[in-house]
Amino acid sequence: MNFDEIIDRRGTHSAKWDKMEAIYGVSAENGIPMWVADMDFRPPDCVTRALRDYVDQGIFGYFGDDAAYLEAIRWWHANRHGWEIDTDWLFTTHGLVNGTAMCVDTFTKPGDGVILMTPVYHAFHRILEAADRRIVQCPLALNDGRYEMDFDAWDAQLDGSEKMLVLCSPHNPGGRVWSRAELEQLAEFVKRHDLILVSDEIHNDLVMPGHTHTPMALIEGIEDRLIMMAATTKTFNMAGSHLGNVIIPDETLRRAFSRRMMAMGLSPNAFGLHSATAAYSPEGAEWVDALMGYLDGNRRILDEALNAIPGVQSMPLEGTYLAWVDFAGTGMDPDELKRRIQTEAGVAPNHGPAFGTGGESFMRFNFATPRPRVEEACERLTRAFGDLQ
Repeated sequence: MNFDEIIDRRGTHSAKWDKMEAIYGVSAENGIPMWVADMDFRPPDCVTRALRDYVDQGIFGYFGDDAAYLEAIRWWHANRHGWEIDTDWLFTTHGLVNGTAMCVDTFTKPGDGVILMTPVYHAFHRILEAADRRIVQCPLALNDGRYEMDFDAWDAQLDGSEKMLVLCSPHNPGGRVWSRAELEQLAEFVKRHDLILVSDEIHNDLVMPGHTHTPMALIEGIEDRLIMMAATTKTFNMAGSHLGNVIIPDETLRRAFSRRMMAMGLSPNAFGLHSATAAYSPEGAEWVDALMGYLDGNRRILDEALNAIPGVQSMPLEGTYLAWVDFAGTGMDPDELKRRIQTEAGVAPNHGPAFGTGGESFMRFNFATPRPRVEEACERLTRAFGDLQ
């Protein structure tokens, strides 16, 4: 596991590298992409071996007998998260953006209100807008530089027309790993307002040392309104396989989702199924443990550099590999920030406003890249704001 290896991804149809100049004006020739949430690391060897074996046999027909795939998912959640699932609860979608869209399509109708705890993953906004659902932005409270759920404010805000809440756990972009107590309060909130709860837990394995992820399914009393979502793709850097799991313990909800899946003609691709089966294994677990130690080192380096810039504050990160950085204290407008970060430093982060209310003064930086590149980004950003020192 050599996470320091520099792998040239330019010209490989990488969205992160090959679309950077068109979107941010930062050339891949010498720029540093810190936007799209994929990693610049190869997946564990067990995944590469599984794919190589599949390619070597040379025939790519319909995938059958998914027993090993389903068992790998069951084993992973039991051993890594203490959550025992029944394989009958499992659906496979084309990633969790698709999984979220399928949940919205199945359990709400046009015009219904869907709650987002903002700022939150920008794809949720895009899906809901395209589906003609009403986005209800419930802003997270920012207390001492840390996001917290603000149930009193949300209770006062809702009008009863809301049908669903989409939870991001761990939170993207704020990096919160929600505590059991917070999730218990959320369970009471969704029951109080009679909401379907879709819990997107794609970052569930990417938790920093000292923190523990609690699956929403371990919180009692909401089984009849809970839809869980998890995937190998973020954990093992396999987003291109477009594979995710929607996991529904409740039979009534499961039946409705199954009918919608069938009506849409959705089925997974064989490359993704082979990849996931190999990844959710003891070898995959060992790789994830090493990865998180490495990412924690990158986090420390990036935070130290950014927090040394006057007026800049990187939110303390508990999970994910995405630094959420507040530039409000610099007093600079968005155009000035983009000029310094993108034009001068040649670094391309995500812009905070895309994540909804509360993201206006923030940028999101992906540090899941070899450490020399993180160190280079830090040096460039320090120089770009050097006049503030």
